Amino acid sequence: MDKLGTYAMPTAAVLIVLFCLVRKVPVFDAFTDGAKQGLRSAISILPTLVGLMTGVAMLQASGALELMSKALAPLMNAVGLPAAVAPLVLMKPVSGSGSTAVLTQILQQCGADSFAGRVAAVLSGSTETLFYCIAVYYGSIKVHRTRHTLPAAFFGDCVACVVAPLAVRFVFHMV
Repeated sequence: MDKLGTYAMPTAAVLIVLFCLVRKVPVFDAFTDGAKQGLRSAISILPTLVGLMTGVAMLQASGALELMSKALAPLMNAVGLPAAVAPLVLMKPVSGSGSTAVLTQILQQCGADSFAGRVAAVLSGSTETLFYCIAVYYGSIKVHRTRHTLPAAFFGDCVACVVAPLAVRFVFHMV
């Protein structure tokens, strides 16, 4: 079974090349055109990504994330979320790598089998880095008016914050 996974990518690459040859597609030309388009897209979204990453770093380094987490704690308790999860709730919409670091801290401090650890894991898997996705996807196609995207994505994250503790209590019979 282990060897099957080892051969999956090379097999897929060979099958794609064979398919292109059968259809008489110039494989190398198609590859280089795709690489050029990918590089253009990466360059066009680079300023947005740099700004987003700088903002996240400043938020963490300034201590603002910790202050906002403490301010948000009473609301989170009312919803049923443990206070330890507040930094994750604030970081996840902005940064995937930042939220992964926060999740790791929660798991180390509270334990993976704790209520806070399980809720954090559920939130991490069921919420999205919405500002990052909107910046990357809309930035790559040069859309400046996102219309209902941000409110809908934010609403989805809020629903996840309400449902995550309920799901953990239901599945793991935790109080």
